[in-house]
Amino acid sequence: MKKNVLIVGSSGHSKVIIDCFEKENKYKIIGLVDDFRELGEITLDYEIVGKIKDIPLILNNNPGCELFIAIGDNWIRHIVKIEIEKLSSAVLWAKTIHPSVQLGKNVEINEGTAILAGAIVNSNSFIGKFCIINTKASVDHDNQIKDFASLAPNATTGGNVIIGTFSCICISSTLKHKIQIGDHSIIGACSLILSDVANNKLVYGIPGKIIRNIEIGSSYLD
Repeated sequence: MKKNVLIVGSSGHSKVIIDCFEKENKYKIIGLVDDFRELGEITLDYEIVGKIKDIPLILNNNPGCELFIAIGDNWIRHIVKIEIEKLSSAVLWAKTIHPSVQLGKNVEINEGTAILAGAIVNSNSFIGKFCIINTKASVDHDNQIKDFASLAPNATTGGNVIIGTFSCICISSTLKHKIQIGDHSIIGACSLILSDVANNKLVYGIPGKIIRNIEIGSSYLD
């Protein structure tokens, strides 16, 4: 019997998450929640059923329903999670793994995380809470992807890589083996990272170079 899931967010990233839940076929999507849309508006055949403030009522009417935050920005996803948990102390968080994903032996994937179509997570890797391993991203063996971090489409890591909390590896970037990326750092699109990156850095280029320091919560999806 399928569990129910309520998806928070209804923009571009939510469309990928909807497809992932449908293909995985373990959950029934009961609707979407979005503070910037009106009740009854539709995304990929699913209705907006409320705003974040309505989540406790929706959960009360659907016992056992789990939530998934379909927001692509790592920091905003974190802020929304905090807001929801202030409203409801007993939230159950879903995770979703597309059936085309390749998972190695002894891989750990935690709540709130999405592993999307064509991704690879190799043996003995750890994927934290509320992460995104996006389309065709490749995580090699013995990686640690910490909470609220993300790999964009086609991003690739070598073995024994550590990616810190809230950090983003942007589209088609490559990290060689044994690289460590600090917290709240951004690796720009199509970069090649050959040395460690500290906290709060914007890095891009071939090879990657530090461009500047960045503040916590800096946008990288514009």
